[in-house]
Amino acid sequence: MLSKRVLSACVLLPLVALVVWLGGYALAVGIALVAVLASNEVLALMQPLGAAPARGVVLPTAVLLIADAVWPQLAMLQWVVLGLPLVLLAIEVGSHNRTGSALSWAVGVAAPLYVAYALSFFVRLRAGEQGLWWLVLSLVGTWVSDSGAYFVGVRWGRRRLSESISPKKSWEGVWGGILGALVFVVPFAVLVLGVAWWVAVLLALVLVTVATIGDLGESVLKRQAGVKDSSQLIPGHGGMLDRVDSLLFVVPVMYIASLVISGL
Repeated sequence: MLSKRVLSACVLLPLVALVVWLGGYALAVGIALVAVLASNEVLALMQPLGAAPARGVVLPTAVLLIADAVWPQLAMLQWVVLGLPLVLLAIEVGSHNRTGSALSWAVGVAAPLYVAYALSFFVRLRAGEQGLWWLVLSLVGTWVSDSGAYFVGVRWGRRRLSESISPKKSWEGVWGGILGALVFVVPFAVLVLGVAWWVAVLLALVLVTVATIGDLGESVLKRQAGVKDSSQLIPGHGGMLDRVDSLLFVVPVMYIASLVISGL
């Protein structure tokens, strides 16, 4: 398993680094692909519960939400917010009140907003002032925090964080994640982004908090579906949603933080 994780990481990390460095359309296309794959995994997770929204509507909507970050002047977001619930409900009307219609409608609306709209902030953050470095802070900070949580949790984890949602996560792991985030985020934010040390500490703590919520949030979906991973897309890593669950929370929050800090 570890060898598969390492090999997959050796392939994926250079690709991620390249599109983040390039930004622009390269990043947008990459994020759109991630959005489609992860949104499809959400739909698959909810299928055993009776949800079967129209993929032909939901997945193109995920692409539109990423496109909105590239061309905000087209105001595609407002058309998605208006049109997606109405179109999906109209489709359920045509299904003649089949079992699971209400759940299908709710999941079809929620999935692209949860995944694709959150992912669109990769593009928004990258396009902003010092956007490359804010995105690096978000990605590497999350990965370092996650690694710290994993290794400390495996070695010293005793007190369960939320056993009903994620039995393996511990409070000791959370402290490991905080330590990892502080070690990377604080010097990076101070030296590269030029923020005050206390702001950098706050950024690290916020990052760990929202990353943990994002991880547990996806775990709720998986526990409801009765599965360990969102898919087997990435050998040794599970599905695409498993790879971005924390980032769905971290990147939008860091985008807001970047706007607040640049306005100070």
